[in-house]
Amino acid sequence: MNAIIIPKRLSGDVTVPSSKSASHRAIICAALAKGKSRIKGVSLSDDILATLGAIKALGATVEVDGDDYIITGITEPKKSANIDCGESGSTLRFFIPIAAALGVNAVFDGHGRLVERPLSTITNLLGEHGITCRFTSNVNLPLEISGKLNEDRFVIGGSVSSQYITGLLFALAYIGKEAEIVISSPLESAGYVDMTVDTLSQFGAKIEKTECGYLIHPSVLTATDITVEGDWSQAAFFLAAAALGGEIRIHGLNKNSLQGDRDCERIFREIGTKIEWKDGVLHAEKGELLPVSIDASQIPDIIPPIAAVLGQCDGRSTISNAYRLRIKESDRLSAIARGLVVNEISVVEGRDILVIDGNRLKGGNIDGFADHRIVMAFSIAAAYAENVSIISCAEAVNKSYPKFFEDFASIGGAVNVI
Repeated sequence: MNAIIIPKRLSGDVTVPSSKSASHRAIICAALAKGKSRIKGVSLSDDILATLGAIKALGATVEVDGDDYIITGITEPKKSANIDCGESGSTLRFFIPIAAALGVNAVFDGHGRLVERPLSTITNLLGEHGITCRFTSNVNLPLEISGKLNEDRFVIGGSVSSQYITGLLFALAYIGKEAEIVISSPLESAGYVDMTVDTLSQFGAKIEKTECGYLIHPSVLTATDITVEGDWSQAAFFLAAAALGGEIRIHGLNKNSLQGDRDCERIFREIGTKIEWKDGVLHAEKGELLPVSIDASQIPDIIPPIAAVLGQCDGRSTISNAYRLRIKESDRLSAIARGLVVNEISVVEGRDILVIDGNRLKGGNIDGFADHRIVMAFSIAAAYAENVSIISCAEAVNKSYPKFFEDFASIGGAVNVI
């Protein structure tokens, strides 16, 4: 599918979907807890459907009540399970150690670029702790695992993916005995691990942050009710719309959220966007467009909309420490560079860096690379380009934000998805 976007200023009110990251975590905690939990306000997407499918495959039960999901925790894990992770890296990386903790013989599969995304960090680590991991093709999926994980001391680097550490935290909290995770190098995307610890603590886990990682103390996960907050990573797209010329009011956000992507508010302020909170609503409108230098190591998911705005800033901007963008749903660093070049913006792309010399975006035929965040970022940018833009792979938004183009149109966007 292609999204054909005619330039038109975006302005109005939008309510962001519930946080995908928070939804994953709440659903998984409920599945691992004793009793019945209600997870309120879940926004469905392909990734969340993958996680719901995974907990059911392992033995949890799920009831739907409007936007609420009532989850009865696993009382007797399945002996074996086939888990289709779709294109959700979170689902895959979280559930490999979870299945090991449950002692389930599991086969993990997926689609798209997920089958190529690296897994050796977690499979090698689990192999050191008695879990058999076997790749059954010349790519990383399908993956078969067997064995049962026990409490222990796990040493893992922090620079590949925080999702591995989150998966271990889920697994060890479920086991409920003394254990330790030692992080041997600086932790990137640390905010996501903070979210995991916070959600687990709401279900009764006792986790202590140390100088070099986490101590998991004996505890029992018990059912609780949680309301999922709005998604700051999706809010970043609408802050981008405001930065480029709109006047946007964003509803549903938690001002004090632990989501790492909440940092988009600070970054857009630095770019020059006028931002203020009024009665719990984030108001944003165009100010100056100032070039900035950004360290992407903690916030890889919000780099696409930020980069789209930097493409129109008058001056040179730099995005550094961005290598992990290359192992997402697409090679996002390259995808961003190519999208900006199509718009006649000067970009220098390095291994883990982009240098962007801003100018007015021209529009054009932009490859969405089947990546939801690339499609959404360049859709926002296209609203402020000089000419019509055609963005491929528009259906990729279903991965995280199925209503994106509906919300885009509700604030004045002129889009035709064909």
